[in-house]
Amino acid sequence: MKQTWVTPVSLTGWGVRLAPLTSEHASGLAAAAADGELWTLRVTSVPAPGEEAGYIAEALAAPDRVPFAVLHDATGLVLGSTSYHDIVADVRRLEIGYTWYGRSVQRTHVNTACKLLLLSHAFETLDAAVVGWRTDHENYASQKAIERLGAERDGELRHHKRRRDGSVRNTVMYSMLADEWPPVKERLTARLRA
Repeated sequence: MKQTWVTPVSLTGWGVRLAPLTSEHASGLAAAAADGELWTLRVTSVPAPGEEAGYIAEALAAPDRVPFAVLHDATGLVLGSTSYHDIVADVRRLEIGYTWYGRSVQRTHVNTACKLLLLSHAFETLDAAVVGWRTDHENYASQKAIERLGAERDGELRHHKRRRDGSVRNTVMYSMLADEWPPVKERLTARLRA
């Protein structure tokens, strides 16, 4: 049964647009994933060529996931994808993840803009009590990016999830509480203005 606290919505700002993911984004996701052959990375969940339709269908079918296509606001070009997931309405908790971007927009303003939009919506519109993140213990770039946002490292779940290649990863967990959000928002906004 699909949860109803968090519903698909479009979010726009700082040159990016987060649009509810649909099957119409398949070719754009394919192009974004090809920008760096991201499906070859062991520590991410990016669709391989020809798997975009299944990736989208799986994301939309998950009862506790609200997936987005990340678009360049002016052109509509698909830059990648992200999601709210592991949504627990009873405790006002959700996580941000399944995030990936084409190589040409990695280490640009795109991730900061997307996180600012998602966190603002979570804390200011949905009245979330906590937002979480999780990442592969070997994905050091993702861990550093989450920490730069201002999230606190909660710990590591050992032997937690199977990777695409069959190996099993540990999962590093992070979170941010609602009362930690205002200074983080100021810092992220200042970073984007700079």
